[in-house]
Amino acid sequence: MMTVKCFVCNMLQENCFVVSDETKECVIVDCGAFYEEERAAITHYIDSEGLTPTHLLCTHGHLDHHFGDNTLFETYGLLPEVHPADKGMMERMKEQASEMFGMRIPYEFPMPIHFFDDNETISFGNHQIKVIPTPGHSMGSVTFHCEEEHAAFTGDTLFRMSIGRTDLEGGSMMQIIQSLRMLAQLPDDTTIYSGHGPSTTIGQELRFNPYMDR
Repeated sequence: MMTVKCFVCNMLQENCFVVSDETKECVIVDCGAFYEEERAAITHYIDSEGLTPTHLLCTHGHLDHHFGDNTLFETYGLLPEVHPADKGMMERMKEQASEMFGMRIPYEFPMPIHFFDDNETISFGNHQIKVIPTPGHSMGSVTFHCEEEHAAFTGDTLFRMSIGRTDLEGGSMMQIIQSLRMLAQLPDDTTIYSGHGPSTTIGQELRFNPYMDR
């Protein structure tokens, strides 16, 4: 059985997920922890639960999903894994900080150790996660789908009753609509863990989200 623990992080209320199973292995999805107490809460949970982190999985390359990457590298030796289409953004984290938030970041961001292949499978513990390309919010946006657990981590592609912005670097309304149509093919009972806001299901979004259409 998979356990999903959500930590709401930084000034944009980004969702960081620690996903584990009975083997005590875990993956972290989108570590946006900016404040020290957020970083401490995540590492305390991992350590107190006796978890062994194996992957830092990134849905895309926007800074608010990466503020805490350095803490995971320094604490557990994890390096980000991301789609190659967002490689340029991963290399420009400090520029993103200046351009998007008007701030200077005093630490270095670890560079990715792995770039996903389309539809690649990531394994941890007794579970497998499929990497589904879902561009539109950024060129390299992906969704992590665990079919066995009926769960998908959509980053900023699909939110409860909404979708991600398409007016940022690499965004495309046409692409995100195509990505949403792909996600609409998942079973209705698939739980959607979004990059911001509450969780939802594919069925709920098909009923109430004006951007979703099967």
